[in-house]
Amino acid sequence: MTKKTISGRPIIAPSLLSADFLRLEEEVKAAEAAGAGLHHVDVMDGRFVPNITIGPFVVEAIKKAASIPLDVHLMIEEPERYLEDFITAGADYLTVHAEATIHLDRVLNRIRELGALSGVSINPSTPVSSLENVLYAADMVLIMSVNPGFGGQAFIPNSLNKTKELKAAIKKAGSKTIIEVDGGIKPGNAAQVVKAGADVLVMGSAFYNSGNYKKTVEEVMRSVSGKRR
Repeated sequence: MTKKTISGRPIIAPSLLSADFLRLEEEVKAAEAAGAGLHHVDVMDGRFVPNITIGPFVVEAIKKAASIPLDVHLMIEEPERYLEDFITAGADYLTVHAEATIHLDRVLNRIRELGALSGVSINPSTPVSSLENVLYAADMVLIMSVNPGFGGQAFIPNSLNKTKELKAAIKKAGSKTIIEVDGGIKPGNAAQVVKAGADVLVMGSAFYNSGNYKKTVEEVMRSVSGKRR
């Protein structure tokens, strides 16, 4: 498959976990019309996190409806067993958790070999320093700003410090890795997250429960640019 990248900063990545699954195709298209740059797709196995969501077949269905890249986030144990399945299904970015695999370097390189862009995520309790030796193999690092497993949680303030630390580590490494932050992001704190160094903002309930997707994206972009009504 051809790598489908993103352009422009910051990017809004609505998390389909919070969408109406009875109207999934409509939700995908509505998010794109509102200005989303990625579709964030959370895959949970009930083991790594206390919830179960979707598998490759649903990702494949989303891919058919989407015209922007799919950002597939594997919150599963032993993700190396399913890399090819999700990339074949349509993942453009495929993110695994540093805590979920012993051979992280191998997994990230394998994602690239299979034709997708590689991502690695860390939980709130995992230090940025744990990624020092794999930044060269990561196209994206996802900082969890909530404990993963459920939507609608409050943003953990220390995530801003972790984002700044990661930004500095990427610069030191001379890497082109982009930073994604996921959990509790809304128009009221988006500017802080971007200022800390985030390139991609994952928004779940704050986006899909807003009632007006386009207005939500506009509010985020306005806050990030420093403009007010």
